[in-house]
Amino acid sequence: MTSEIALLINPAAGRGRGARAGRVAAAALRERGHRVRELAGHDGEEAADLAAAALEQEPDGLVVVGGDGMVHLAIQQMAGTTVPLGVVPAGTGNDVARYLGVPRRDPAAAAAVVSDGHIRKMDLARAGSTYYATVLASGFDGQVNERANAMSWPRGQMRYNVAVAAEMRTFEPVRFSLELDGARRDLEAMLVAVGNGPSYGGGLRMCEGAELDDGYLDVVVIKPVSKVELVKVFPRLFKGTHVTHPQYEHHRVTRVSLAAPGISAYADGERLGLLPMTVEVAPRALTVFAAEPAPRSLEA
Repeated sequence: MTSEIALLINPAAGRGRGARAGRVAAAALRERGHRVRELAGHDGEEAADLAAAALEQEPDGLVVVGGDGMVHLAIQQMAGTTVPLGVVPAGTGNDVARYLGVPRRDPAAAAAVVSDGHIRKMDLARAGSTYYATVLASGFDGQVNERANAMSWPRGQMRYNVAVAAEMRTFEPVRFSLELDGARRDLEAMLVAVGNGPSYGGGLRMCEGAELDDGYLDVVVIKPVSKVELVKVFPRLFKGTHVTHPQYEHHRVTRVSLAAPGISAYADGERLGLLPMTVEVAPRALTVFAAEPAPRSLEA
């Protein structure tokens, strides 16, 4: 049974949900007999420092309370270590929690996943020196992120939806150069996504079928479509049924390089920077607490 838990809380996550979820999770873990050290970072830099310091103490688990951005921060410190990562979701997207079968609306139930102690290994993707857990977005979806981050209203998932509608009015296909495990491709596309897992953005299943522990990245290309067709296809992303669209293209690789002028890349909701960029798989680089029975892609 896990005894020493470092609980890293983002109090600003979900407009205050992070602080509330942190209190509930800490109480639930203590009720189950764990020693809990609560850590609250007021910004990304402080949270990263707290995570690094906590890992030096070799806890039995580091649990983050927040969204995918908080997970992103933690995995920069945890990749390649044996300390398991736990997630108490309190953000907007919470896709990593989806991956691990963690309840997304019940912090006590999320804490129980940690307490139950079912540990698995999962892959990460590495873009330069930065790790990510979900999906790298470039092209239309990357530009939507750029637009959404510049907006102060609305909040939550609706801000992303509004940014999608606004970007659709002006977006034009992008000329990409790709290198897929050494094979060069030049093409026009609406977007190129590089998935470690299947979804991002709160359940958009862009990389449907991606497995978390198969040692591969899933590269999805959406080739040019009209704006009307893009509006029609977008809802299908929530079910993963876009994979039958004639402009959908999928590759499974261990390494991909992307280049496109003026295009930014986002992953785990965080801006990684402008292309060009090379992404490689880091097989089984992260130890995690997952629900039991394990999600299919994390079965031992």
